[in-house]
Amino acid sequence: MRVRPLTVLAAAAVLLSGCRVGPKYVRPTVPMAPDFKEAGPDASQAGASWQVAQPADAAQRGMWWTAFGDAELNVLEPQVAENNQDLKAADARFREARALIKFNHASMYPTIGTAPFAGGERISANRPYFALPGPLGNGVSDIQLPLDLSYEVDVWGRVRRSISAAREEAQASAGDRQTVLLSLQAELAIDYFEARSADAQARLLEDTVKSYDEALRITTNRFNGGIAVKSDVDQAKTQLETAKVQARDITLQRSQFEHAIAILLGKPPASFVLAEAPLHARPPVVPPGMPSALLERRPDIASAERRVAEANDRIGIARAAFYPTISLSGALGVEGTAFGNLFDPASLVWAIGPTLSQTIFDAGRRAAVSEQANATFDETVANYRQTTLNAFQQVEDNLVALRVLKQESAHQHEATLAAESAQQIFNNRYVGGLDTYLQVVTAQTTALENERNDIDIMRRQMDASVLLIKALGGGWDVTQLPKL
Repeated sequence: MRVRPLTVLAAAAVLLSGCRVGPKYVRPTVPMAPDFKEAGPDASQAGASWQVAQPADAAQRGMWWTAFGDAELNVLEPQVAENNQDLKAADARFREARALIKFNHASMYPTIGTAPFAGGERISANRPYFALPGPLGNGVSDIQLPLDLSYEVDVWGRVRRSISAAREEAQASAGDRQTVLLSLQAELAIDYFEARSADAQARLLEDTVKSYDEALRITTNRFNGGIAVKSDVDQAKTQLETAKVQARDITLQRSQFEHAIAILLGKPPASFVLAEAPLHARPPVVPPGMPSALLERRPDIASAERRVAEANDRIGIARAAFYPTISLSGALGVEGTAFGNLFDPASLVWAIGPTLSQTIFDAGRRAAVSEQANATFDETVANYRQTTLNAFQQVEDNLVALRVLKQESAHQHEATLAAESAQQIFNNRYVGGLDTYLQVVTAQTTALENERNDIDIMRRQMDASVLLIKALGGGWDVTQLPKL
């Protein structure tokens, strides 16, 4: 049996395409501890099994904000995914990265094209230098209908690594999208609780203004009756006006948080109104989990790991440039002098054959590209490990914040009760003529400061809870990255 040359070439292409130069990817190790230090003994998970961390930035984050039990927040949060423009930009970047996979995957197949031609030529009888033999006719015509084929045999895996690198970049972009979404959702929750805290501060200051206004009235009557001195009136008025200034300042802050929420929802501030409601919530209990699970939950960690894999493929692409490139090309078509004989059997033309090209000297260009690819890989490994360390720090920071703020809240509540009691005692003693108004002013200032601290600690607890949930990846479900 005679084996056709084309069959031999095709078989050789299939065998050679199984090769792939470059290092095999191994996920880098990261420094980890057996548990979170700041979680405390109650949060440790004794006996929890360890596992190799897998990227899971496509995991459904779930409606984590429902843990706060706030109906208004539950209505606002879903609107971020629907209308936020930063998230839409992240979606577009993911689609762009996904399209690049298709672009690189097209190199696995031949490129077929055509360039039909129809034209004529007449040679001048007065052509210089050389006289034409024989009589001149009216010229010649040429009609071509070709079909060209070109195909690069992926001998060293350059094309396959390009596809793999594009796929990993798309997965990283999917993780980036999840990171943006989680950040926007957390930012909305924080701004929401800041606004609610401002509402609570405003309610407190409104009540304080009323109380101070009544104190000013009493002090003025006592002065008019000759019981109090003018300085008592001035001190009472100072307290009242200072409280009014603080109330106006809270109004300013509250408006700015409302505007920030509107932008996160993709709305102009003028078309969004957040009804006033003082903050009364308490932070939910958030299980921190094991450090290994953190690597599966965090979308930014998964993105960084995918870019390490992409950089590894880039090393293989750079190394493939040192090897010869083998291409197959062919052409098939018809050529004639007129449309009448264009499809005659004698008008058939074809060509086929392999091409091997190899760069012999490039003054170190390929070596520089390979060195750059290795340096980029080392950079992405360092970025991956640093991202992981930053994640551990964020979890530890918010765990300790919640633990300490819980203790502070208990102490602050006791301090507030004592300050309010002292204010009432000093006010009664002043009315009874036993103390000066300066002591009443001092007690009022102390009471107001402690009452505001009470609200502020509550706000900080809510913010730390949101940031802890964000640091943990926004949820507790683990799934695989999107298959692209």
